[in-house]
Amino acid sequence: MRKITLIIILFCTAFLNAQEQKYSIKNTSANTKYSDFGVAYFGENIAVFASARKDKSIRKRVWLINNQPYLELYKGTLTDDGDIENVERFSKVLNSKYHESNVTFTKDLKTVYFSRNNYLNKKFKKDSTGMNLIQLYRAQVGEDGEWTNITPMPFNSDNYQTGHPALNDAEDKLYFVSDMPGSIGATDIFVVDILPDGSYGEPKNLGPEVNTPRKEMFPYMDENGILYFSSNGYTDTKGGLDVYATKMGKNDKFLEPQNLGAPINSDSDDFAFVKQKGKNTGHFSSNRKGGKGDDDIYSFVELKPLSFKCVQSISGVTRDKNSGALLPGTLVSLYKGDEKVESVIVGSDATFVFDVDCETPYRIVGTKENYKEDARDVATSDKDGSESSVNLVLEQEEFVTIRGHLMININPIYFELDKYDITKESAIELQRVVDIMKKYPGLVVQIGSHTDSRAPDNYNWILSNKRAVSTMNWLIENGIDKNRIFGGGYGETQLVNECSNGVKCTEEQHQQNRRTEFIIVNPGIIKQ
Repeated sequence: MRKITLIIILFCTAFLNAQEQKYSIKNTSANTKYSDFGVAYFGENIAVFASARKDKSIRKRVWLINNQPYLELYKGTLTDDGDIENVERFSKVLNSKYHESNVTFTKDLKTVYFSRNNYLNKKFKKDSTGMNLIQLYRAQVGEDGEWTNITPMPFNSDNYQTGHPALNDAEDKLYFVSDMPGSIGATDIFVVDILPDGSYGEPKNLGPEVNTPRKEMFPYMDENGILYFSSNGYTDTKGGLDVYATKMGKNDKFLEPQNLGAPINSDSDDFAFVKQKGKNTGHFSSNRKGGKGDDDIYSFVELKPLSFKCVQSISGVTRDKNSGALLPGTLVSLYKGDEKVESVIVGSDATFVFDVDCETPYRIVGTKENYKEDARDVATSDKDGSESSVNLVLEQEEFVTIRGHLMININPIYFELDKYDITKESAIELQRVVDIMKKYPGLVVQIGSHTDSRAPDNYNWILSNKRAVSTMNWLIENGIDKNRIFGGGYGETQLVNECSNGVKCTEEQHQQNRRTEFIIVNPGIIKQ
């Protein structure tokens, strides 16, 4: 009975594993007992790869690190089932007496990027420690059909490595691997713009969304914008280098990389994953047990398309309802149900943006001191990458209690230096006072105009009184009964902080004292 139970368990486990398998793989006949890896496609029917195989046509130089011949570039014919046959050297010009590997071609097959030891024009260069490093080169097809004009990339250096090139589908970005300054780990993936004139921008690190403190290598970008790469720095690694995949989300940040799992990944190094354009087939490399040699090339068939979490964005701007002005400093919070997902305090441009899930209802809430909150509901669609715009308009509270006094809540009333004329900006705020006093016909307001301490006391007293009179006159001219407003200037006699004569303060601290206040004399009228 126990044996039958065990058989059933094993059968069910095997069945479940088969159900979850997303790839089928096969070792190719191009492999030798040496290192063979890193396929790139030269058109539809030719595979180019690196190999340390012995070849009578080249010098029998041996790399002391692994006691194998130096890597050279080879090519072979692709069969319908992904095998690589009729292998021969790829180019006498590109191959040198040192390492060449990892190539990528432009679609017209006229430009190639490839990795090689720091060796060009018979010059073998070393870094400051005496090591010869791997560098990235470009070559172009000449009139005779052979590769020519081999040039190092402008961001190369004798003191750090560059290699593993990969072009995006538009061929305006080149991804590569380096340990250049600014790297997060041992080796990182970088990207550089290929400009319309053929020059290059500044390399940019893909950041911690992709790179870890350990090794990221062998990038490949497919025509759908999915970035495949290998890493030994993630916690879910199967062992050694594993192949991962990610794609660009909003805010120019990559989504969380996902491990491709078995059988692509094993307990050994798995790397150099590439796909044939428009097909569900491709190749990768591995030094797993059961291979023919050191590193082997495997073909694969993708049984289930790779899928990513559907992501969209919700963006917007916060404004003052009364003036329509931008409202920096607003706290904008994203809710999914009762759960607060994320919050941000908007900057000077008053904008916000959230990455959100597809087909999910959200609530965006804006709050700011002395303002009524504004909340908007938005339900995302089922389309990956879609953008929703939700603007928040916050209305100021009509009244606010400050230092024990109930006051009309308005933004500061500004006057030009040494003047008491009502400015255009101040008129907007004073109109709010008019509107509130008309809303509450019995409301009586005491106006108080104040200055900071940075002028003679008597001067400040006179100036503040003139400003108070100007303010009262403006309100009367705009429909407020003169019997409902009174007040005057207080100069620097009622400072709200410690910035008195001789005290060193910031401009912001002095501004707190330069204010015009509208104190409610009869607050009970508001409740009537």
